[in-house]
Amino acid sequence: MPEWQEVVTPARFDGQTVIVTGAASGIGRATALRVAREGGRVIASDLSLDGLDRFVAEHPELSLVPVAGDISTEDAVRRVVAAANGRVDALANVAGIMDSFQPVHELDDETWNRVLDVNLTSMMRLMRAVVPLMLDAGSGSIVNVSSEAGLRGSAAGAAYTVSKHAVIGLTRSSAVMYGRRGIRVNAVCPGGTRTNIHAEFKSQLAVEVLGPLMQANVPPIAEADELAASISFLLSRDGSNINGCVLPSDNGWSAT
Repeated sequence: MPEWQEVVTPARFDGQTVIVTGAASGIGRATALRVAREGGRVIASDLSLDGLDRFVAEHPELSLVPVAGDISTEDAVRRVVAAANGRVDALANVAGIMDSFQPVHELDDETWNRVLDVNLTSMMRLMRAVVPLMLDAGSGSIVNVSSEAGLRGSAAGAAYTVSKHAVIGLTRSSAVMYGRRGIRVNAVCPGGTRTNIHAEFKSQLAVEVLGPLMQANVPPIAEADELAASISFLLSRDGSNINGCVLPSDNGWSAT
């Protein structure tokens, strides 16, 4: 594969306020950095206060507003939106957690609830909070990060797979509801990406069933910057004619 080379588009987000969750690491950090480098004021949300502080300290020249907290809670959502000062031009719902590949008969309530809370409910709550601001403005763009696991049943356990399929449903429903009011809602489905999210196989059945499928089908691992390029394109006005799109950004995995 050709070596990835990021090409920043100057001023693409000038004058815009953009919320990015999961911004202390991985795809979220890369997205926040890309948007800020392109002129945006970024409300950078993450559970890790230390990670956010390091991120902001490394880029004092950029407009990065850190807001630490568990984005699956209403309190964190309120603080993130408050930091935007009444204006949200775009939202990148990136924050997410993995399961441990448990099939449904091995799945416990704690894992199910936590994965759904972070991967799905947090997105709904943030959208619920920012959409009224976008409706008042007559425009807005939302990108929800789903996953290859939102397109197939062979990429994760039951909880993660369900959560990422549901993200696509949330995206499409919202695209229909708000498209004629100037709000675009799209989803990006990453494949294997170099991030800090690690998943442990805790199910022997998953090892036996999914292991061979992944060894045979998973394409090369992408860099987080590559996913940020896909997300920032859809967030920006370059994607003005794109609404309700579910974009695999997965090195062709979804085509196999």
